[in-house]
Amino acid sequence: MISFNSQNDYSLNDTKPWVLWLEEVVSQEGYSVGEVDYVFCSDDYLLELNQEFLNHDTLTDIIPFDNKVGQTVHGEIYISTDRVKENSLEYEVTFEHELARVLVHGVLHLCGYRDKTNQEQEVMRGREDYWINMFKVL
Repeated sequence: MISFNSQNDYSLNDTKPWVLWLEEVVSQEGYSVGEVDYVFCSDDYLLELNQEFLNHDTLTDIIPFDNKVGQTVHGEIYISTDRVKENSLEYEVTFEHELARVLVHGVLHLCGYRDKTNQEQEVMRGREDYWINMFKVL
């Protein structure tokens, strides 16, 4: 089950197409969906998590916590809606487009994709672009 929660005042309207899309991503990437909880939050909240759990003192748009069991995806994915908004302006895309990129980025991490090296980043960006193009709501 994929759910959306908020630590801040953001809420996702009409979650059904988003859930169906993300479930399709997980399925097509070779996994099944267990419990995946997205939490929308502020920059400050995500910075605290980044400092506490990853020892990073930088702003970020997303932090996924992977609790996968075998081929079943479980995890919590924290998303700064402040970063999503700022990045959408920087990259000249809609908020929803940037949100889709971050949502799929998080679930791709839970499916085993990494983005530490240039090569990993290139693969991750390719998968993000592929899945965003498959999302008919945007």
